[in-house]
Amino acid sequence: MHGVSVAALIPIKAFRDAKGRLTPVLNDGQRAALARYTAEQVLSAATTLHPHVVCDDDEVADWALSRGAAVLREPHRGLNQAVDLAITRLTAAGFERVVVVHGDLPLPHSLSDVVALTDPRGVTLVPDRRLDGTNVLAFPLRSGMRAAYGAGSFQRHLSAAMALGVPVSVIRDPYLAIDLDEPADLEHPLIAAAVLSVVGTVHPR
Repeated sequence: MHGVSVAALIPIKAFRDAKGRLTPVLNDGQRAALARYTAEQVLSAATTLHPHVVCDDDEVADWALSRGAAVLREPHRGLNQAVDLAITRLTAAGFERVVVVHGDLPLPHSLSDVVALTDPRGVTLVPDRRLDGTNVLAFPLRSGMRAAYGAGSFQRHLSAAMALGVPVSVIRDPYLAIDLDEPADLEHPLIAAAVLSVVGTVHPR
């Protein structure tokens, strides 16, 4: 992606409200700690990609600014609208390409390597390991691509990308594919030890 101005866009929910589907095994404080931990990992991995955090929470905004990220406040928006509005602002700021990466990825260290492989003319998708969600989505800002997150987003994003008539790539990265949506995800062998170091005990299901 030499010569193309790229921004990483990282949507981050309020730490205290994050990871609701993990409520059966983690209490409020544990879920907040885990959300902050994964956000730290993602922001660190995106350092060279002009990271921008899109959020609607003061604590998240202050945290992101303290770590050198730009902050795009989109209060009272759903995820898709917040991402689309943030993309409009990045376009106005002169960026040419965006890499939208979820803030709940525990092993995002391969992000820069994957981004370096993407075609700046087209759309690149990195799905989760279930081929359901879209953990990373890269595309030219003026392509007309729009956010379609939620259950089944990978297929929606893939269909939308193919309809644009631009090159489309799907990268199955074993690290970026790991997210923390369900209690069983906490037991993944690559992250179970790190999860326990952050939250202590995981309550039995």
